[in-house]
Amino acid sequence: MSDPDAVSRHFNASRELLERVAGDRVLLAAIGGIADRIAQTLRAGSKLLIAGNGGSAADAQPVAAEFLSRFGFDRNPLPAIALTTDTSVLTAIGNDYGFERVFERQVRGLGRKGDAFIAISTSGRSPNVLAALAAAREIGMTTIGFCGSDGKMLALCDLKLAVPSEETGLIQQIHITALHAICGIVERELFAKG
Repeated sequence: MSDPDAVSRHFNASRELLERVAGDRVLLAAIGGIADRIAQTLRAGSKLLIAGNGGSAADAQPVAAEFLSRFGFDRNPLPAIALTTDTSVLTAIGNDYGFERVFERQVRGLGRKGDAFIAISTSGRSPNVLAALAAAREIGMTTIGFCGSDGKMLALCDLKLAVPSEETGLIQQIHITALHAICGIVERELFAKG
């Protein structure tokens, strides 16, 4: 039988981290800065590329959908591509070049100077995410990183959100909450809705 105390501990840890982030002016400013840069990128006619592994891949996909479709209200679509969705591309690159290059090859093929690359990695150490960040920087894209409290990727990111936790599930909760906040801010900035 499941342990109700374990469930309660998880919810309490989640609530405590959300409250900590909600009260952290530096983290909130980082999220606002990311939203502003994404809005500038899209306003200039450039696009977003988004990637991550596992749960972070799952986070990349709805964010791309929310930019392309809508988040809070009807408006024109915004160009965003999750690099995690095309199985033919992923398996071809993985087979021909290795899994560590599945995002880097897509960044090189789809990314242009002025675009933005959003890299999501709870560990901040995923080799395929690091390779993609290095490629994005080389191209002249804005690099945006979402990770946990530590990670190699921070050195490759122009803008970053480092969640003060080492627990994957809690980091992912903050990532998706921050990404939703960013979608809302960008949508309002570009389409002037309350």
